[in-house]
Amino acid sequence: MTSKISMFVNNSTARGRDTIRTGADGHIGAVQHSGRSSALDRNADAVEIPLIRPNPPSLSSLTKELLEIENRGIYANYGPVNSRLEEQFVRAVFKASGACVTVANATLGLMLAIKQAVGWQPRGRYALMPSFTFAAAAHAALWCGLTPLFCDIDPETWLPDADAEEALLKRYGNEIAVILPNATFGNCLDLPRYHRLSAAHGVPLVIDAASSLGSLDQYGEAFGMGSAHPLVFSMHATKSFATAEGGLVYCTDQGLIACLRNMGNFGFGQPRVATMPGLNSKLSEVAALLALTKLRNLEPVAEHRQALYELYCKLLPEFTFQRMTGCRTAHQIVSVLVPEEQAGHVPELVAQLARRGIGSGRYFVPHLAAQPFFQQTCVADDLTVTEAIAGRVIALPMSDFLTANEVGHVCDIFRQVCHQHPTRRTRAGSLALNGVVAGGLL
Repeated sequence: MTSKISMFVNNSTARGRDTIRTGADGHIGAVQHSGRSSALDRNADAVEIPLIRPNPPSLSSLTKELLEIENRGIYANYGPVNSRLEEQFVRAVFKASGACVTVANATLGLMLAIKQAVGWQPRGRYALMPSFTFAAAAHAALWCGLTPLFCDIDPETWLPDADAEEALLKRYGNEIAVILPNATFGNCLDLPRYHRLSAAHGVPLVIDAASSLGSLDQYGEAFGMGSAHPLVFSMHATKSFATAEGGLVYCTDQGLIACLRNMGNFGFGQPRVATMPGLNSKLSEVAALLALTKLRNLEPVAEHRQALYELYCKLLPEFTFQRMTGCRTAHQIVSVLVPEEQAGHVPELVAQLARRGIGSGRYFVPHLAAQPFFQQTCVADDLTVTEAIAGRVIALPMSDFLTANEVGHVCDIFRQVCHQHPTRRTRAGSLALNGVVAGGLL
């Protein structure tokens, strides 16, 4: 960890050059910064560090390429820029293994992949997924005519809990039409296990990898590389791979990708008539240009964010972070658990951080089973761990522009706010994640 942090903080970025010194306790002792000054350097009392600062490519720097799109007169329909983007994604990210198709956004990608997996008349009614995920997954399943079936998560990785998934697959059997796990916050799922699970139960698999472009698995390969089952990635402006809006579906089954391409073009086969379920999911040429430009910086952006995440962990050793399973995670934000005795008080901490100039938030809170529409339309299993995590999780700043000294400032303020905030114990006392009270928070 130390070597990675040193490599990062001594490397020139858009903000200049940082040198960080830490004491034995991991706290920042002194930070020296040269070059372009950060908000912290300019005015320590008025610093404002946003939770997320989108960094899509600048359209104003792409006038030549935009003029080329204008001159061609092709703006959509899997045009030449889009084709080049798909080719370069497969070659640069997935080492020329498999194929991919772009989509206008990841939600449409999920809808296409789910519908292709289950068919026009699914054999079952449920889509097995975690409740600790974004609403897009449940909406995509519902639009495909399925009922989301929510399972619990692992208390350390925050990925879907393997035992919970197995139990639901055995309980509901053929009623489960598709398995839809989420790579939570870009954390790498155990894909070989999911491939075995899908085969053993005869249930199709679609992977929600929305935040994972740039994540590397335990072998140092791009997450999902070599998967025969489709992975759906997001290129939304708030992601680490930031464009304006867009998505990508990848797998090694080229026939499946070809089918998704036709489905995304109104289900048109050959000749140009609807031969399968379809909708319009095509990515525009301008959006493809943004993604093609962003692809050039995928590695430095991912490395920058990984180094900052490791710095957060180093400077906040007394707090609980998500256990990452791969070599690198494409961190969109930094999620951490507040102390157990402050469970349920995260909104007050968010407000206090805002007053101190620090942006923060709550991702996947409330979790899906706690949201009104999904309470009416979905089915939930026991979600004890999900409830416990949701009661304590808070998201801290991460962006391409964030510097090491700003991370140190965030950590200092976060620690102060957590320690100063009045706490109230639960009626059953401390709520440990490995021994939470059945039914969730008291």
